[in-house]
Amino acid sequence: MLMHRNVRTLWLLLLLLHVSAFKWNLFKGKPELLEGDVRLSGSKNVSEGRVEIYHEGKWGTVCDDGWDMAEAQVVCRQLHFPGAKSVVTGQDYGKASGPIWLDDIQCKGTETHLSSCDFKSWGVTDCSHKEDVGVICETGDTNFDDATHFLDQSISLSDDLGKIFDSGTGCDFPILVQSETGNRQEDGTLEVAETVICAHTLILSQFPLFNTSTVSNITVSLSQFCQPHFTTFIRYIYTRKIDVTFSSVQCLHWMASKFGVEQLMEAAGRLFSEVIPEDNSFQTQVSLYEYAKETGDLVLQENCCQYLAWNFQKLTASPAWTSMSVELLAALLIRSDVIVPDEYFLLQVVESWITEKGNSISTETQVDLLSRVRFPMISAEKLYELESTSSLYTAHKNMYRENILKAYQFNVLLFSNLSNPNFNKNDDDYQPRIYTTEPWSTTLDPSKRTSNQDRYRYQNSGYYDYNRGVYYANTATHSFTTPVHSSLIFKNNKINWEANVFMSSYECSARGLRCESLPMARLVPQSRVSRDSNILFRNRLLLMCQGKYVCQVQDFKVNLAYISVNGTQGVAYPCPTDQYTYQFVVRPEYV
Repeated sequence: MLMHRNVRTLWLLLLLLHVSAFKWNLFKGKPELLEGDVRLSGSKNVSEGRVEIYHEGKWGTVCDDGWDMAEAQVVCRQLHFPGAKSVVTGQDYGKASGPIWLDDIQCKGTETHLSSCDFKSWGVTDCSHKEDVGVICETGDTNFDDATHFLDQSISLSDDLGKIFDSGTGCDFPILVQSETGNRQEDGTLEVAETVICAHTLILSQFPLFNTSTVSNITVSLSQFCQPHFTTFIRYIYTRKIDVTFSSVQCLHWMASKFGVEQLMEAAGRLFSEVIPEDNSFQTQVSLYEYAKETGDLVLQENCCQYLAWNFQKLTASPAWTSMSVELLAALLIRSDVIVPDEYFLLQVVESWITEKGNSISTETQVDLLSRVRFPMISAEKLYELESTSSLYTAHKNMYRENILKAYQFNVLLFSNLSNPNFNKNDDDYQPRIYTTEPWSTTLDPSKRTSNQDRYRYQNSGYYDYNRGVYYANTATHSFTTPVHSSLIFKNNKINWEANVFMSSYECSARGLRCESLPMARLVPQSRVSRDSNILFRNRLLLMCQGKYVCQVQDFKVNLAYISVNGTQGVAYPCPTDQYTYQFVVRPEYV
């Protein structure tokens, strides 16, 4: 007994001496089930099962009358799967108990929650539990290995505290972890697997969502898939060290968000960067954004938004485009890092999205989305045609006329001649996004620089490094011309540019440069802009990974851009083998 007290006193003393080294940023909400939540039950596979929905404090089932893929898509996306694979009827997922909440449900397939679809009324049905519907959700086609990422956010005491957790010495706060197995017991109730984890009140008290100040123990309900990772999660709270795999990252992220372990939540959220580029359908990225909103992870929200903005043109042609929420589209439209051919393209796809939604979004919402288009960045020629080419001009005539007039004034007069106080040159409407249409961009692919078919883009000289025994091909380079600015007043005022990609120190020194790291890109004006023109160039370098997705966007500093590779920090989204296509984008701003 005396030894037990001494050990307990020792670790409490050590903890108190080091507790100031912990930095806790906590969520404030209370974790609870929400009205309209859905789950899949009765299957060992987490992406398959009987559909159940939460209403008035009870889980209930859904009748299969009128159920098809549109409804299944809504359920699967609400559960953060990319989409639905199939509808299941007559499958034995075990005998259900409780009410049948929904019957004769009709979804368009674009709703974010099953309860948003049309149905009779809660609990109004002529079905029996034999007609309970099930679904099989897509899990996404992923080609990555389940690699392990070791996170070390520890302090000096972490290993000692880890040993205390492992031994259970002095533990005084039992946590009962429950997960449904999907099997039924003899009395018809669902079988629940239970595990008890014994922790220490003083450790968990750093996170108020454990409620250690008011209760002496808690019960946590987890899916069968996440249950094995809960002990690892609790141990992390002691040690600030954890191994995270792609199969465990979402479970750990969810646990961290539920209990306010923000540092782990943010670290796990960043690991989603490894997964984000894998889904060409964009369902994963859109679902992750909605999941990040629900868990309050602002870092993950930004991570998803940035990827969608950088790959916006492909997003608009994907299955996920029409199912996106109004909130996500609005969040993308306020960004200046959206990569599109031009602003007119952006207007067209927003109009198409609104038309596809029909009456499901209000007139006010339509106007709000359209107003986020930067009309002054649309060419004067396209502005002139809008009245006849726009599908929504008649429905929102006043909004279009106001913005077209604003754009015409900008194109012809610019700020120096605008006396109207409503024209603020710092307004986002006057700031360009990243436009890739000609003549504003050019593309170089160093892997093709020995090709005779594209010879004009590359210098004709290569060299052999005798010390390394390596031949370095000719430097990737290209000259092109753009207007000084996109507005009509500068239409005939041109500027010449030279774009280079340097892959070796020899190539840099041949141009009188010293490359701090490789590869390095350069975009240099070959003619000067008049100092009184008020034009400032904020150019961008886009790195396309293997021709599939934009994985990096770099600024030019003193005409140079240094490329991050997978072995260095700063890579937004990984690119296997660092095989890039380089796209140089000229972005003039009138200041």
